[in-house]
Amino acid sequence: MRLLDKVGIITGGSSGLGKATAIKFASEGAKVVVTDLDEAGGRKTVEQIQAAGGEAAFIQTDVSSFDQVQRSVHFAVEQFGSLDVMFNNAGMNIAKPLLDFEPEEFDKVLQVNQYGVYYGILAAGEEIAKLGRKGVIINTASVFSYVATKGVIAYQASKAAVKLMTQAAALELADNGIRVVAIAPGGIDTPFIQFRKDLGQEEKMAKMHMRGKLLQAEQIANIVAFLASEESDVINGSTVMVDDGLAAFRG
Repeated sequence: MRLLDKVGIITGGSSGLGKATAIKFASEGAKVVVTDLDEAGGRKTVEQIQAAGGEAAFIQTDVSSFDQVQRSVHFAVEQFGSLDVMFNNAGMNIAKPLLDFEPEEFDKVLQVNQYGVYYGILAAGEEIAKLGRKGVIINTASVFSYVATKGVIAYQASKAAVKLMTQAAALELADNGIRVVAIAPGGIDTPFIQFRKDLGQEEKMAKMHMRGKLLQAEQIANIVAFLASEESDVINGSTVMVDDGLAAFRG
């Protein structure tokens, strides 16, 4: 078990990649704190982990609030005595053409995707450093941190920011023994892309990947677990492409 007795926080853990990663962490021996706005979904994730013999707890959290993110970090330490891994995964999207995008909508996306990651880096970084642990902070960026597409300007801006915040935070926290890395997924078959399916774009999106299929959350969760483990000790400040080649050839 690569994560035996480590304590990890998973934001956005009620569904999709967050849920898959919480389950994967627990299967690798980690004690998991699931956070999400969706209380019912988050508690279901915890119940699933506990039913399989794992240890998990839930705390409702709005990642756009630093106070709530910091509270979730303190909750993890209170519940399990430590903190080793922070997976800043919660995110949102508003899909609209640029000229229809309202400034308030732009701000809303950045508050969750960009500020939410910053808050997670800050709160977890402070706590892990205080505990004297050699922790790992993992952030969910995107292939759209690198390549442009239509209709998601706020999402792209926020994910590009996550990529560079990962590099900057890794540099800042290296002296504390804390690694900071990110993942850049392609299209994952989760509720997050339901709007694409509603528009009849599922097949088109699948074909953007080299092997012509949408990615599965469990496939990405495997990579997150690896990055959280000591096996990835020399990966720091990097954004790892987990996109089945989408950004390499653009579909």
